[in-house]
Amino acid sequence: MTALKNITVDDIKGSAKKAGNFMLGLVKKQIFIPIAALLILVIFNLIVDPSFFEITLSKNSAGDPVFSGYLITILDNASELAILAIGMTLVTAASGGQDISVGATIAIAGSVMLRVLCGTDSRPETLQAPIIVAFLVCCVVSMLFGAFNGALVAYFKIQPMVATLILFTAGRSIAAWINNNELPVIKDPSFGYYGNFIPGVPVPTPVFLAIACMIVIALVLKFTNLGLYTQAVGINSHSSRLNGIDPAFIKFLTYVILGLCVAVSGFIKVSRLSSINYSVVAKDIEMDAILAVALGGNALSGGKFNMPASILGAYVIQFLTTTLFKFNVDSAALPAYKAIVVIILVVLSAPIVREKLSKLWKTIAPKKAAKEAN
Repeated sequence: MTALKNITVDDIKGSAKKAGNFMLGLVKKQIFIPIAALLILVIFNLIVDPSFFEITLSKNSAGDPVFSGYLITILDNASELAILAIGMTLVTAASGGQDISVGATIAIAGSVMLRVLCGTDSRPETLQAPIIVAFLVCCVVSMLFGAFNGALVAYFKIQPMVATLILFTAGRSIAAWINNNELPVIKDPSFGYYGNFIPGVPVPTPVFLAIACMIVIALVLKFTNLGLYTQAVGINSHSSRLNGIDPAFIKFLTYVILGLCVAVSGFIKVSRLSSINYSVVAKDIEMDAILAVALGGNALSGGKFNMPASILGAYVIQFLTTTLFKFNVDSAALPAYKAIVVIILVVLSAPIVREKLSKLWKTIAPKKAAKEAN
């Protein structure tokens, strides 16, 4: 009986130790915080209102069957933010700073696209150019503005926030100037497919565009050295230079890639309404993109990054926003509520906090195991 008791106690202690090691390993993983935040939001909504997770098949204004529900809204509305989080993660990792001009640059990208499609008439009956041509022009312009920011940061050694403050301030005015301060309207329904639904497809098109961008960046990071070089430059640009890497070019390249992400986001934004409002489109989206990177556990000072965690962080932020709207939080107070929650999550994701939590768990786990054994 004594031997059996000893074996049982040892088994309990061993199981507790394994569980403790598993928890410590999980907490140390960079993606833990966004996953934990997502689970908390899911559990909260399950308790308060399980109907939050209902998905129904209904017909839209055009009479086409489409999926609807809060989960679909989250996947749809988070698409632009998830795409921006890809570029913002690379910029943050390489330069140790953030681009605060992405919202204004989205306005420029959307304005350029509408200018190409509308031509000289702000309300044409037919498209004046193929959508693919307008999209390619939009990409080139956005990448050029990304290159402008990248050059200021990489070659002129200007702090990222200061460098991008130029477009943050002037970008929306430039967007309005491109279309002579007019608000173009696209009447061709095919243009709206990219920001809403393709007839016969019940899933919002932006979801597919976001997935396509994720696949592309996953392939790029897997089959090129972009991720390795970006992290090396962010950790120590001097050492990376000694190893044959050009830090300035890598920083410059990340801003160009962010410019491409901005183009895709701008395309989706203007396609949703087939028009644009320069002062409102993508307002404050740069803050959400930066928060997505931070929520993913990535150091805002640069260096090592986790792309899936950043993308998941974008969906968590949209999940939080939709939850607040669901419970009728005043839109004026929404940023304050969101800021409180995000601050808590970002603080919990800080390395020093996670280290202290790990030490606390190491202290509690043996005591708990001993108590269960007795």
